[in-house]
Amino acid sequence: MAAVLMCPRLPRLSRVTAFSTTAERKAQRGSSKSQKEKRDKPGAAKPGTPPGATIQLLKPRDYRVLYNPAAYAKGRAGPRQHGDRDSSRALGDTFTGPGTVQAPQTFPTASSQALSPVRNALPKAKAKAKPSTLLERSVPAALYKEEAEKDKREVHDSKEDPRTFQKGRPEYRALSCGGAEPAQPLPAEEGAWVLQSVAGGEASPAVLTDGFLKLSRLPAERRAALPSDASFGALCRRAATAIRQFSTPDLIHILKACVPLAVPASHPLLNACEAEFCRRAWDMSLEQLLLVADCWRCLDRSVPSYLGILFSYANLHWKELTLPQFVQLLYIIGEGRRSPADLAQKVESTILKHLDAFTLEELGAVCLGLFKSLSGISEHVMRRIADRVSLQMEDMSTYALVNVLKMLRYTRVDHVPLMRELGRVIPARIPATNIQGIMHIALTYSSLHFFDEGVLAAVATSLPSKVSYCRSKDAAKFLWSFGCLDYEPPNEEEFYSSLIKQLHAKLHEFSKFPEHLLTALLGLAFVKRFPEELIDFALREEFVQKTRGSKYELNKDLFTLDKSVEIECPTYQGSRLSPQLCQEFTEMVSAFAEREIYVRPEIVEATSLLESMLGGPEYVKKHMILPHTRSSDLEVRLATDGRPIPFNFKDHVAAKRLKDVGICLTDDLMSQLLQGRADIQSPTEMGNEARIPRQERGDTTGTPCLAGGATSRAEPRAGLWQPGEVRLALQVSNRNHFCYSSRRLLGLHRLKRRQLRLRGYAVVELPFWEWFPLLRRTRSEKLSYLHYKVFCPALLSRA
Repeated sequence: MAAVLMCPRLPRLSRVTAFSTTAERKAQRGSSKSQKEKRDKPGAAKPGTPPGATIQLLKPRDYRVLYNPAAYAKGRAGPRQHGDRDSSRALGDTFTGPGTVQAPQTFPTASSQALSPVRNALPKAKAKAKPSTLLERSVPAALYKEEAEKDKREVHDSKEDPRTFQKGRPEYRALSCGGAEPAQPLPAEEGAWVLQSVAGGEASPAVLTDGFLKLSRLPAERRAALPSDASFGALCRRAATAIRQFSTPDLIHILKACVPLAVPASHPLLNACEAEFCRRAWDMSLEQLLLVADCWRCLDRSVPSYLGILFSYANLHWKELTLPQFVQLLYIIGEGRRSPADLAQKVESTILKHLDAFTLEELGAVCLGLFKSLSGISEHVMRRIADRVSLQMEDMSTYALVNVLKMLRYTRVDHVPLMRELGRVIPARIPATNIQGIMHIALTYSSLHFFDEGVLAAVATSLPSKVSYCRSKDAAKFLWSFGCLDYEPPNEEEFYSSLIKQLHAKLHEFSKFPEHLLTALLGLAFVKRFPEELIDFALREEFVQKTRGSKYELNKDLFTLDKSVEIECPTYQGSRLSPQLCQEFTEMVSAFAEREIYVRPEIVEATSLLESMLGGPEYVKKHMILPHTRSSDLEVRLATDGRPIPFNFKDHVAAKRLKDVGICLTDDLMSQLLQGRADIQSPTEMGNEARIPRQERGDTTGTPCLAGGATSRAEPRAGLWQPGEVRLALQVSNRNHFCYSSRRLLGLHRLKRRQLRLRGYAVVELPFWEWFPLLRRTRSEKLSYLHYKVFCPALLSRA
């Protein structure tokens, strides 16, 4: 460690990333390229690759990405779209909760300035930022137009794509308002004649209806000018005044005409239409109700009162619903983000009834409607849906397939056949899939803890060329997914540098979706990457205050990030959480551990047996050595000769005072109250321990190592290493610490073990595939296993 501290600042870094804008790279094209040292891993990025960043690999201890603070002015949909963020973080005995933060102040986009590779960059390096900015300003307009066209092709149509299923059956024509373009357009000059004829004299409801229908068939350019036309405004006012004189079919025709006419959602005519449709709803047919609801969706108008009536009507006439009506209803439920609780059971039974009759696009629409409305379905129904999809995946559009994956991760169903078929089918589709679809694919794998290198490599290969289309949410979810699965792809430097650069380019989006910043930074921390400027921003007091006042809980994420920086970036000089906040967060996760983790049978059993084997509770401490990693440890200390060292005197004698009562309630007292004297063993226990060697009980010299004995008078000072002391951190893991059906640790738990070693602990695994089966075996077998783990000669020799 001393040698490390003597090293200059830059060589301490395990990865140093110098980011530059595209324009700056052009300006510096003649300059020499920075040298890279490949990571000690197969498939590292090849030299000469033109990624969006230059990565220099040095010592693996202290990765830091340094940016120029002058590039900024001042300084994690939230939970997945309705809960993604948390479901992807179900990592076993971790302290979890939903997370969203309020916006800090907006930052200018980083892409317009050069980002220096070191904090104390020379003035010469800063001067290069100006030419790059000028270069960016001089880019021909044609290039911007080309980029705009690419954006148009890349981003999916959030209105039309979910409606693709409506093209599969003719019945949907009566349930949906159809496309925005008229089937039989009228000449542009007829628009003026229509407005003039309607404006003159009294017009009947039929004439007004006909006027709206004709205007809706004008060319798009002429329709776009109508909202500002005074004659059209007069027509709308006349229709609103006569709203009750229209028949229901005529009123529906007017509402349908408003879609291609692009009438604003807040227009007075639509206010009048909504009120009238709510008044007439119970006299309309289900087909008419669904058609009107579809029109409201196309007009982007929120109509909660109307939808409430529609759902009540559907509930009463549920048995009359045809298959298309059912799918259309689920589509409306999803787009309205409302989940009628009284329909849940009926929805499930209807899905099962029509499961084999749905088209694949309809099945995708059903899943999307359930997902958007947070409608939970049973595991049985989800498995039935997945069964069918896994058999017909090749015939399913990628959009519909992604919708099924959304619901699969929402319900947390581990459908192995579907995931394996997905791993066979989806890699070839990824290059042609838009960035949001790719993000949902990656997020499904991380949420379900399902590792498939082929899929992840395909995602990583396609992403750098598409990264400019990433929203802040997309970039964050990619980083989280790869970090959660602890996967660094063959093009890892290009992959990570392009995403980190995109975080800077989209920094302004964190003002609306700040939770994505913490999602991204934690995903990076899992794979030992720490972009300092982004971390400095996330840990600033202003940002922290916003998170504390947020609708969601982000304290645990801030805590994990802050302490990870403390351990892995010792020379970091940016913002940090205050000691008071760290103490508050520590108490929060510790309270969670007391309630949820320490009481688990596998941990209770391991603790009890270790205490018995080593000599008493003072030889074992059940706690969180690193509270920010949100999982428990069993700490044991040994001398280099293998002799257990007592140290847990505080927990052994600590009292929990009852409120308003001056009585100390100790563990010994509780044992005496419940079982009799705590130090009296049952004959069986005494017989079992008699067969355990003295060393196994912590007695290597013949002197009992009991609390209060000569060897345990003075407790070692907390946090300081004693001469000749080895500290063990025993990890009682469970399945949720690993990728599905594998022994590959997830990112958070990989980070924990890495940081325990940096703190000087020897990590000892009690993996679930060894320890859980032993819980059903004899006491002596369990003690023998723990003895082997704790007193491993190789472990002591390495220590």
